Amino acid sequence: MKISFHGAAGCVTGSNYLVETDKCRFLVDCGMFQGSKTLKEHNYRKFAYDPASIDFVLVTHAHIDHTGLLPKLVKHGFKGPIYATEPTVDLLRHLLPDSAHIQEIEVFQKNHRNERKGLPPIEPIYQEEDATKAIALLKGLKRYESFVPAEGCKVTYHNAGHVLGSSFIEIILEEAGETRKIVFSGDIGEDDHPIVHDPDRIKETDFLVVESTYGNRNREEVSKEQRLARLAEVFKDAEKRGGKIIIPAFALERTQDLLHDILILKERNAISDIQVVVDSPLANAITKVFVKYPESYDEDASEIMSKMGNLFDHSDFRFTSSAEDSKALNNESNIVIMSASGMCDAGRIKHHLKHNLWNPANTVVFVGYQAEGTLGRLITQGAKTVRIHGEEVSVGAKIEQIHGYSGHADQNGLLKWLSSLKEVRREVFVVHGEPDAAEEFVNQLTEKCGFVAYAPRMNEEFDLLSVAEAPVAAVKPVVVVQKPEAGVDSYNLYADLMLKLAEFMRKNKDEAQRREKLGKILSQF
Repeated sequence: MKISFHGAAGCVTGSNYLVETDKCRFLVDCGMFQGSKTLKEHNYRKFAYDPASIDFVLVTHAHIDHTGLLPKLVKHGFKGPIYATEPTVDLLRHLLPDSAHIQEIEVFQKNHRNERKGLPPIEPIYQEEDATKAIALLKGLKRYESFVPAEGCKVTYHNAGHVLGSSFIEIILEEAGETRKIVFSGDIGEDDHPIVHDPDRIKETDFLVVESTYGNRNREEVSKEQRLARLAEVFKDAEKRGGKIIIPAFALERTQDLLHDILILKERNAISDIQVVVDSPLANAITKVFVKYPESYDEDASEIMSKMGNLFDHSDFRFTSSAEDSKALNNESNIVIMSASGMCDAGRIKHHLKHNLWNPANTVVFVGYQAEGTLGRLITQGAKTVRIHGEEVSVGAKIEQIHGYSGHADQNGLLKWLSSLKEVRREVFVVHGEPDAAEEFVNQLTEKCGFVAYAPRMNEEFDLLSVAEAPVAAVKPVVVVQKPEAGVDSYNLYADLMLKLAEFMRKNKDEAQRREKLGKILSQF
């Protein structure tokens, strides 16, 4: 009985865990690496296991960093069922083809550039037909209804309170007369998050695989009313300045959360009748999925629905579909444009930033986590100039951040979720965090909870039957293959160098000095 970690180990993205017994071999999540280009390169590498040998996949929730390599898994031989909650299945019917489409476009553009450079073409990780095949393997489940996907394996899904349909998964494994319970947290949400119910709690387990996105820090506590007040303040200030409000927002969850709060503010007459444009066909489709599952709503969302009949039905809301509709927004003023992706690393938001980021009259509002290496992180860290689609764009717009929308519990939130966990009989594996976050959360679990905890690295494997009951020192890894790089990578440094060189050439008119500086740089190669 083994578990090995093939993603979200030493980094935040790419969740992918392989569990093996003498009766079955399955994955929990099969996510795409996101963020820096160095991390994204992992998406093009071979799986550390044979996809054809996997019996089934258990999916915690629909986010692409947990599901985005499912079509690749199918492309390379996987044919088994993919289990997820019913809302997650409906969401993936939109998210997986969209992911494939984005890859095809990005690879087409890169090959166009490579052709001019005399470089060989590359292939997309997978194509839309692979996404379609993966969707055909999806099996919808209801929470709390245990099932047996293979002999010696019993599975139960519980509410994780992260996004619509999100779950943590309780698995009971049997092998050679031994039984082990292992709980995979997936991503755990904060209490009182918009729309979805608060996460369920667990009481005991043998092993816990827990996320640590915010394992080393606590956000300033923001109540619902504080969050709404801050949103109203940003809107009012932006409207006084006369420009557009640009909001990078993930198509899944963050867009719906914002619409939910804007509806409340409009209902209270706390903001104007400014038009809110959701410029994302994917967000439009996902919003319709949210409408389909009112039983997932918390008290606030249920109250709004009872008044309006539809949670997102308001005359000030507009959803675009075509590229022409999107481009036409360049000519409009006094509007809110909400577009994906939330970290500004792909999608229509990059076009809106290219056209609007330079203008001091405009406001760009960030409402979520910005991973290292993303355009969003550079802007929120105070960059004066960024590169978008190969062009330099100055950051002249007012940059705002609104807290309280994170779908991830912070350190206190995670500890609160774990407070009901009275017994971890063997070990906690801390994953889905940058190295400093994971290590700090290991320390918190050890010192405050008394658990045996360890932060696995990429491709580490553990024998679950050989782990003695706590409190015994953490089991040592059987295999170490590779640790993914996190933080600012070489591509970020390259982009920064290009910007500084361009600035140097503009400001320094002395040809001799310019030749000397550039000569020193070139001599390093």
